[in-house]
Amino acid sequence: MTEGNNRIGRRPQGARTGEKAHDFKTAVKRIIKYISKYKMRLFLVMICAVIGTIFSIAGPKIMGKATTELFNGLVKKVQGTGSINFDKIIKILLSTLGLYLVSAFFSLIQGVIMTGIANDVSFSLRRDISVKINKMPLKYFESRTYGDVLSRVTNDVDTLQQGLSQSVVQLITAITTMIGVFVMMLSINIWMTLCALIIIPIAGTIVGTVMKHSQKYFRRQQVYLGEVNGQVEEIYAGQNVVKAFNKEDDVIAEFTKTNDQLYDSAWKSQFFSGIMMPVMGFVGNIGYVMVALLGGFLVIKNSIEVGDIQSFFQYIRNFTQPIQQIAQVTNLLQSSAAAGERVFEFLDEEEEISDVVNPVSTSNLTGNISFDHVAFGYQPDQMVIHDFSAIVKPGQKIAIVGPTGAGKTTMVKLLMRFYDVNKGAIRIEGHDIKDFRREDLRKMFGMVLQDTWLFSGSIMENIRYGRLSATDAEVIEAAKAAHAYQFIMQQPEGFSTMINEESNNISQGQKQLITIARAILADNDILILDEATSSVDTRTEILIQKAMDHLMEGRTSFIIAHRLSTIRNADVILVMKDGDIVEQGNHDELLAKNGFYAKLYNSQFEKVTA
Repeated sequence: MTEGNNRIGRRPQGARTGEKAHDFKTAVKRIIKYISKYKMRLFLVMICAVIGTIFSIAGPKIMGKATTELFNGLVKKVQGTGSINFDKIIKILLSTLGLYLVSAFFSLIQGVIMTGIANDVSFSLRRDISVKINKMPLKYFESRTYGDVLSRVTNDVDTLQQGLSQSVVQLITAITTMIGVFVMMLSINIWMTLCALIIIPIAGTIVGTVMKHSQKYFRRQQVYLGEVNGQVEEIYAGQNVVKAFNKEDDVIAEFTKTNDQLYDSAWKSQFFSGIMMPVMGFVGNIGYVMVALLGGFLVIKNSIEVGDIQSFFQYIRNFTQPIQQIAQVTNLLQSSAAAGERVFEFLDEEEEISDVVNPVSTSNLTGNISFDHVAFGYQPDQMVIHDFSAIVKPGQKIAIVGPTGAGKTTMVKLLMRFYDVNKGAIRIEGHDIKDFRREDLRKMFGMVLQDTWLFSGSIMENIRYGRLSATDAEVIEAAKAAHAYQFIMQQPEGFSTMINEESNNISQGQKQLITIARAILADNDILILDEATSSVDTRTEILIQKAMDHLMEGRTSFIIAHRLSTIRNADVILVMKDGDIVEQGNHDELLAKNGFYAKLYNSQFEKVTA
C-alpha cells in the first residue's frame, strides 16, 4: 500500500504553471478528431438539422402567399370585383404550422443527440485523464498545484462539454439555414438577393476582427481560472498554517492579484463576446433598409408581389440570424478551444517510461537489494545522489540517516521507481528494478510515511484499503498488531467511526497507527518507513515504535529517521551527507568511529538533556 500526498490535512506543493502559447486551429482540429468517433450520431445530427432547416425555410415563402392572397382580396373588395378568400388563407396558414411543427420535431431530435455526444466526449476525456494520471511521473505532480490539475479535469472539461453541446448544433443549423435561405431568396428576386448579400463581407470582417482580439483573452481566462482554483484549494487545506503565521493579509493580497487577472481576462473576453450581437444586429438593419427601398421600387414596377417582399424580409432576418449565431458560436469555440488546449496539454504530458516487454516475476523474491554506484538528479545539472552503493540482505533493518537535503527520501523514490537513476543500478535478487513491471515492483513495498494519507470513510475501510479482500476479523487483528485497537474501540462508533476533514477526535499519532495497521494488513515483502514518528509525542512514539517493530518482523525494512534514538536496533545504518554514504555500520560501530554519525547522535542527545 503506497502512501500519497493527497491526504487529509495535506499541504499542496509545487509551483504554478504559466500560460503557454498554443494554436487555436490545432486545438479545434484535435477537438474534431476527438468527436469523430461518433460519426454516425453526428451524421444523424446533420440530417436532422438539414431536414428541420428545410421545413423551417419553406415557411416564409408559403406565408408570403397568404399575404399576397390577403392583399389581392382587399384590392378586389375595394374595387368591388371580389372578396377575401379566407378558406384558402387558413389552408395556407395550417400548412405553414405543419411545416414549423415538423421542423421543431427534428430540431428537438438533433439537440438530444448532440447533448448525448457532448456528454460522451466529456466522459471519454475524464476517463482518458484518469488513465493518464496513473501513467504520469511523480515529477509532474511535484511541480504543479493540485488546483491547476483539478481545474483541467473539472472546469476545462465542463467548458468543452458545454461548448460542444451548443456550438456544433448551432453551427450546422446556421450553415444549412444560410444556404437554404440563399436559394429561397434567389427564387424570389436576384437583385434583392444581391442587395442583401452586401452585409456578408461586412459581417465577416467584424467576426474575424473580434476573433483575432478575443482569442488570447479566452485562453488567459482558463489559465487564471486554474490558478485561482489552485490558490483556493491550497489555502483551504492550509488554513491552520496561514492563521498560525498571521498571513491572512498576504494570502488575500495574492488571491486578489490572481483574481484581478482572471477578472480582467474574463471581462475582456466577455466584452468582445457582448459587442458581437449588437454590431451584427446593426449590420442586419442596414440590409433591411436597402432591401425595403429596392423591394418598394420593384412592387411599383409590378416585378414582384407584395407577399414576396414580406417573405423576403423574413428571409433576410433568417439570413442575418445565422450570421449572428455563427458570431456567437465563435465565442463558444474560443472558450472551448482554450479549455481544450489545457486538457490536451495534460494528455500530451510525458508519461513514465514504458515497462519492459518480458518483465521479471516478483514471486519468491526474498528482499536481497543492492545499490550499485547510483547517481541521480532531479535536474541533469543538479545531482542529488552522487555515488550511492549498499547491499541489503533479506530481513535486515536498514536505517538511512543524515541532515536535511542529504538525499534520504530521494533514495526511496528511486527504489519505488518514481524516478529512474541517471547512472548505476538498483537490483533486487540481481535483477535491475527496470526489468520489473512498475505495478509488480510497487506491490512488493509497503510504506508508512510521516504524512498520513486517509480518505473520507470509516476506520474499517481505511485499514482494509491495504488489502480489499480482507475480512473484518483480519482488519481487527491488524489494528491490534498496530496497537490501534484500544483507541479505535474508544470511539463512539468503533471501527465504523468516519474519518474526514473534521475528524478532530482522532489525533495525528492515531492516524499514523491506522496507516501502520493498513500496512500490516497489506503484508508486503519490503517496508519503507519515512519519518513515521517525527510528528508525534513520546508516548505515542513508543506505541508506534512497537507497532512498527511488529510490522518489520521478518521483512526487509528501510527506515528514514531524524530521531536517531529510534534506529539504534537497526542492522545497518547508512549515514548520508550531500548525496553520498559517508559512513555505514550498526549503532555501536558508528559511535565507536566518533565520526559524522556520532556528532549527529550526540547533538540530539545534548538537546534532549539540556
